[in-house]
Amino acid sequence: MSRFAVQRLFNVRRDEVVPVLLAAAYFFCALTALMVLRPAREALGMQRGIEAVRWLFLGTLAVTLLVNPLFGLLVSRFRRLPFIAATYGFFAVSLLGFHLVMTQAPERIGVTSGQVFYVWFSVCNLFVTMVFWALMADRFSLEQSKRFFALIAVGGTAGAVFGPWLAARLAEPLGTPALLLVAAGFLALAVALAWALGRSAPERAAAPGEATSSRGTVIGGSAWAGFRDVFRSRYLLGIAGYVLAMTVMATFIYFTRLQMVAALGEGLDLRTAAFARIDLATQLATLVLQLVVTGHLMRRLGVPLTLALLPLAAALGFLGLVVLGSLAALVLLEATFRALQRAVARPARETLFTVVGREEKYKAKAFLDTFVYRAGDVVGAQTEGLLGRLGLGLAPLAAVAVPLAAAWAALGLWLGLAQRQIAARRTEHPLPAAAPPDPEGG
Repeated sequence: MSRFAVQRLFNVRRDEVVPVLLAAAYFFCALTALMVLRPAREALGMQRGIEAVRWLFLGTLAVTLLVNPLFGLLVSRFRRLPFIAATYGFFAVSLLGFHLVMTQAPERIGVTSGQVFYVWFSVCNLFVTMVFWALMADRFSLEQSKRFFALIAVGGTAGAVFGPWLAARLAEPLGTPALLLVAAGFLALAVALAWALGRSAPERAAAPGEATSSRGTVIGGSAWAGFRDVFRSRYLLGIAGYVLAMTVMATFIYFTRLQMVAALGEGLDLRTAAFARIDLATQLATLVLQLVVTGHLMRRLGVPLTLALLPLAAALGFLGLVVLGSLAALVLLEATFRALQRAVARPARETLFTVVGREEKYKAKAFLDTFVYRAGDVVGAQTEGLLGRLGLGLAPLAAVAVPLAAAWAALGLWLGLAQRQIAARRTEHPLPAAAPPDPEGG
């Protein structure tokens, strides 16, 4: 295949190859670190049963609310790359602390400590990925984001495949505590790659009317600006609604999977194999979509229709699950949902942040991608649990999911159109370079 054919397939120009490769490698290391730890998180979280996981979601929500202003303070006081390094460094040092407890005081590892690890990982997971995508929205333009955010996400998918494989290979010879050190090492590599990407030339030029993205300036502002900006902007509130609907739907699917797999039997190997089949189908579908579909999809359909694809697929999937009621139907639903979420909806959603100011890219985005995300988890978990306690089956759950998906799809269309309006307005009426853009839309 010629060089020009490759560039046409992946929508990447010659001068963009190095930044895109650095971004993909950065995401690979970040997701590898997280996925090395995920099996331990799932095992520790379920020690007291499925009902306990619902309450762990609530604990995670509370912690993300407490951490957000601390992250906002970092963003206000430090330049872009130092606060990214500080965020990842904090989680890496925390891993070293967990490692010391597991190796020096193993008798203290119990249900309570396992739940602490579950909540810590759930918070870490969101902040690690949020910081990555915030840097992407800051580093690349709206036009570039439509072309290769999906390609960059391939690095994350590769890490999501490599992490569990590496954990399975290393857990027995080295022991579970060693996996924490491996994850810390990959976080350190991610920081190095973030610095390389942030300093790679050329830095993207600001679009007409867009605030300049200087790697050397401090963003400033209040530690609480992320909360304030979301509730003062219809555009950011719309993104919050999109994230909330998405996570509620994902949580419905997550607990339906737990229930169906639990019904297969008590055997650990049986359940592990079932989860592995679902994950394998998901990762393969995601990889195919990211490599050959999504970049062209956003360019040809546009962001509005691309954002609406995931909700429409979720609605159809729940209807099919009600009709068939089988584990195979659930596997198809979850694989399709997660593949579209990672390969299509996530890159499209991240392009929405390319038309807002730098403060919103980091502070408001942190609030949306952590607190709002976990709020959706809590709402979804408690709603699914309530329906379960009432003895209701899949049909009532679908009766909630399908209308939610319809509203979610409409919101996705509105957000895509609002993004166009903001970009067009700033092209016609440029703002001063030093002034952050107004995030209002629609």
